[in-house]
Amino acid sequence: MSNSQYEKATFAGGCFWCMVSPFEELPGIISIRSGYTGGHTENPTYKEVCTETTGHAEAVQIVYDPEIFPYTKLLELYWQQIDPTDAGGQFYDRGSSYRTTIYYHTDEQRELAEISKQEVAASGRFDKPIVTPIEPAQTFYEAEEYHQDYHKKNTGHYKRYRKGSGRDAFINEHWSTKLDKSDLKNKLSEIQYHVTQKNVQNLLSKMSSGIIMVNVSMSISFLASLYSAHSTNMIPVADGQALRVQFEIIK
Repeated sequence: MSNSQYEKATFAGGCFWCMVSPFEELPGIISIRSGYTGGHTENPTYKEVCTETTGHAEAVQIVYDPEIFPYTKLLELYWQQIDPTDAGGQFYDRGSSYRTTIYYHTDEQRELAEISKQEVAASGRFDKPIVTPIEPAQTFYEAEEYHQDYHKKNTGHYKRYRKGSGRDAFINEHWSTKLDKSDLKNKLSEIQYHVTQKNVQNLLSKMSSGIIMVNVSMSISFLASLYSAHSTNMIPVADGQALRVQFEIIK
């Protein structure tokens, strides 16, 4: 697929620091940039957005190959990073700049987002209404460079912030349930399921240099759907963790 056939997806999900790592190493993801959108001023700065006077939301814009990683899968993973019942911010962060929004770039994205939202509402995971709006994409202003890949540049602070904000606890509570584990077991072979339940540190110690990355921001339910829908080298492991490895190096 040529660059002209890549597509964009734009999501606001609270602090943009936390919205990069869940997507960045997945197959078909070309790039992710943090920035600001949905406001009424041009070229806003981080300080200006934080005053809650520009109307912008912190967001990420993803360039992806839809033939490898379809928009429906991006939506599935997006819902599992946020509290879609909170209209006043996300977790510890309050204010409209931390609101959630799906910004669609095409009519097809709008339709898929609306279907996805209905499915989340009908899932029974939440006891409050789903309030995340679906809006047409607006101008996306990239954030300052020190915000890009913040989780890599300031790993310690990022991990403390993410845990302290309550995001990870919320994700584990709503997306790593007994039902999700049962669904995963039904979709994987006995050996594959056994791998998913092993402690990640023990598994790492048995792997060779074929390890490419570790992503700890995906839920069991999403990994099960990803595994069943695509022939990738993504192996899910226990409670919200994933390893990208070569299957044959599992000992």
